[in-house]
Amino acid sequence: MFKSNKRIRKPLTSESSKPRVVTTKTVMTMKKTGDKIAMLTGYDYLIAKYLDQVGIDIVLVGDSLGNVVQGHETTLPVTVEDMIYHAKAVKRAVKHALIAVDMPFMSFQTSVDDAVRNCGRVMKDVGVGAVKLEGGEYIADIVRHLVRIGIPVMGHLGLTPQAINKFGTYEVRAQDANEASELLRDAKVLDEAGVFSIVLEKIPSSLAKKVTESVSVPTIGIGAGVHCDGQVLVVYDMLGLTEEFKPRFVHRYAELAETMRGAFREYINDVKSRKFPSENESY
Repeated sequence: MFKSNKRIRKPLTSESSKPRVVTTKTVMTMKKTGDKIAMLTGYDYLIAKYLDQVGIDIVLVGDSLGNVVQGHETTLPVTVEDMIYHAKAVKRAVKHALIAVDMPFMSFQTSVDDAVRNCGRVMKDVGVGAVKLEGGEYIADIVRHLVRIGIPVMGHLGLTPQAINKFGTYEVRAQDANEASELLRDAKVLDEAGVFSIVLEKIPSSLAKKVTESVSVPTIGIGAGVHCDGQVLVVYDMLGLTEEFKPRFVHRYAELAETMRGAFREYINDVKSRKFPSENESY
């Protein structure tokens, strides 16, 4: 069994000693107070429940479920229906954290009307706190309209997985001056358009620092260094369940793949050797 000597983070409490409920306003205030934002992905009821119990700030229902749950090579096949299904499971578990939902490929990029329709479905049918959109200046008008009608938006810049066919690689983005300048401009435009936070994925730490200091909203890094206002990881990665995926930015807090295989082997052996079920495990 995995054991950790790390102190478990408890939900922050109010004067009434009840665990706080995290909102977009809470997240924005954390940048001002210097309280780091902790975000992890969640796709199902049980993991979302455990995340909420230990005080995670944000549960991201990521379209990375296309990779880690559905087994696709990219996130592109994920549908709005997929996101709603998984978000509903997460919503049933979460009582305190903010839930943000990735809007999948081609669900918002085509027009403001499509964005309103699909983001509105996620917000209305599931009851989550926000949606996350990949992209920069070219989606600014969409962001403005969504925010104007009451749909909070989290931005996402840098390595944006939905654009993998454009990039052709998962290497670090914005390493050259032109792309770095464009990313900084995109961040400022998204800030002006009304996002409440921006995910920065796989960009140089120095650039992430510049972005963080240049925008009024929190930045949440994944492979973007220490200067962001918060951090996010795919929960299956940090638990050691995705063994083939080992980028340098993923800190593995457990190695559950081997733990699970060990348990499965023991079960198989017990069944075949007639050790399970025992008399005490029978009625």
